[in-house]
This record gives sequence, structure tokens and C-alpha cells, in this order.
Amino acid sequence: MFGIAMSVIAFLISISISSGGIISVGDAVSALISSVQKHGEDLDTTELYIYQARLPRAIAAIAVGSGLSIAGCMYQALIRNPLVDPYITGVSSGAGCLAIAIVALEISVSFLPNSNLYLIPIAAIVGGIAAFGITMLVAEGAGGSATNYILAGTIVGFAFSSFQTIFLSLGQDNITNAMWWLFGSFANITWENAWLVFIPVMGVSLISMLWAREFNLFMMGEDQAKQLGLNVKRFKRCMMVIASVLTALCVAFCGIIGFVGLVIPHACRMALGSDHRLIMPASIVLGAMLMLFADLIARTVLSPIELPVGAITAMIGTPIFAYMLMTKGRSYNG
Repeated sequence: MFGIAMSVIAFLISISISSGGIISVGDAVSALISSVQKHGEDLDTTELYIYQARLPRAIAAIAVGSGLSIAGCMYQALIRNPLVDPYITGVSSGAGCLAIAIVALEISVSFLPNSNLYLIPIAAIVGGIAAFGITMLVAEGAGGSATNYILAGTIVGFAFSSFQTIFLSLGQDNITNAMWWLFGSFANITWENAWLVFIPVMGVSLISMLWAREFNLFMMGEDQAKQLGLNVKRFKRCMMVIASVLTALCVAFCGIIGFVGLVIPHACRMALGSDHRLIMPASIVLGAMLMLFADLIARTVLSPIELPVGAITAMIGTPIFAYMLMTKGRSYNG
């Protein structure tokens, strides 16, 4: 309940403060309710600012923070390593490779109504899923162990990163836009794409919690899980696919935002133990809270300059993670 309360507070603060000024929380809530009741039409200045500028970003931040955190939680359980993150299977490199190709080389297609809005996310999703597919083929061909997945993901990540570097070199005139996407940002989020992020990411995140019991069985060891009726190989493959698709969806619209998928599930595991019925919902709630605060800081601390959200998540998460490690590290068995 504390995490949910903090996430609600983070949401209210996020829509109340921006580079454009500060609105009291009460006025922000009133403007939000009023703008929703009006269906976004005939809004006054405050309502328009809340509804069009702040609310879509907050919705996207909630989804991406939750999605990356639950994906990280799933990967850490499946690979049995608390130091892996959602990008371990090369998803971010694959997504970044095709997205950077679109931005740097100014590729467009005529059949999309708004090529800039949709083409980059589509390319990122395709690239991320393709990278995971290659990782899965290599890892399963080598035996399908957790170590094989880590090694295969590293190999695939390096391969896609090399092409990414080539595309950046070829598109020197657009390198600023390309790098901005790589660093992660919610600056381009509008109502047109906010729901495209929120609905699938939150849907997959919430559905993934249905397998919390199976994750607990899996963490007992593969042999014991098999004895208790879990099809370990099929479970691991299915969860890997779900986590990778979830990561690709998060990366597609907002770029690569690191550290959230590492520190949040790890911190939840330290604080709550090994029961995924607690860890998974806690990761969703705290991931959303961290991302809301990170986006708020990114767009206000050096206003009118907006900082990369990924840099802020690392700055916030590092001291928290270090403190938890020092205070609970001796009793934490990974």
C-alpha cells in the first residue's frame, strides 16, 4: 500500500510541475478531472496544459517504468542472476539498430499517415524481437542454459551495436536526434502514441503476474520444479518471449532507459524475499514511481533544457541500490 500511495503522489506531482511552471496539486487534480469530463475539448489554459502536455507523458512513464521493472524481474528469475536487466537478450541493441537507421538515414514510407510517429516504434519493435529471436536460436542451439542466453545475448547485442554505429556514422546530420532516442525520453509522447504504449505494456505486465506461482517453483530448482508438475523448458521459453516483447514495446516509443529493470526488481527481492507473488506487483508499482520522478527531474531541473531520462534513473537508483546493498547485503542470498 505504501508503494501505491507513493506512486499516486508521484503522479500528482508529475502533472503539477513542469518547465512551464508549477500548479498546486489541488488545481492540477481539478483541471485533470474537468478536462477528462470535457473529453479534451473546450479547455481553458490550465486544463489544456495538464491534458495535452503533462498527462500523456505521465501515462507513458507509468507504463514504461512498470514494463521494464517486471521484465527485469522475470529475467532475473529465469536466468537466476540478480544482476541482469531487460536488455540482456540483445533487445535494446536490435531495437536501437533499426530505430537509428530510420532516424539517421531519414527513411520514410508513404503508406503511413504519420511516418515519424509510427515508423520508428515499428522499426524498434521489429528490431528488438528479431534480436531476441536470434539470441534464442543461438542459446537453444547451445543447450538453452541461463549462461547460454547471457552469452548469446551479448554476442547478438555486439552485432547489432556495430551496425548501429555504422548508421550513426552515415547519418551525421541527424546524429543529435538519433542520440536523443538512444538516451531515452518521453518528450515526443502525445495522446496519439501514449495509449499505444500504455495499453499493451500494462496489459502484458499485469498478465505476467498470473505466473508468479510458477516463478516460485522455477526458483526452487529445475529438478524440483519438474517433480511438482512444471514444464520447465516450455515455461522458460514462454516467459523469455513475453519479457522480450515487453521490453521491445517499452523501448519502441521512449528509447533505451536503463537501470530501472535492474535496480527495482533487485531492490524488491531484497526487501520482500523470494516470493514472486509479492515481488512482481511491487516491481510494477515502484517502477512506475521511479520513472515518474525521473521524468519530472529530467524536464525541470535544467529547464528549458530537457535531460535524458536514462541518466536520471541511474542517478536516482544508484544511491538507493547502494544503500540497500550495504544494509541488507549480508542477509541477502541472491
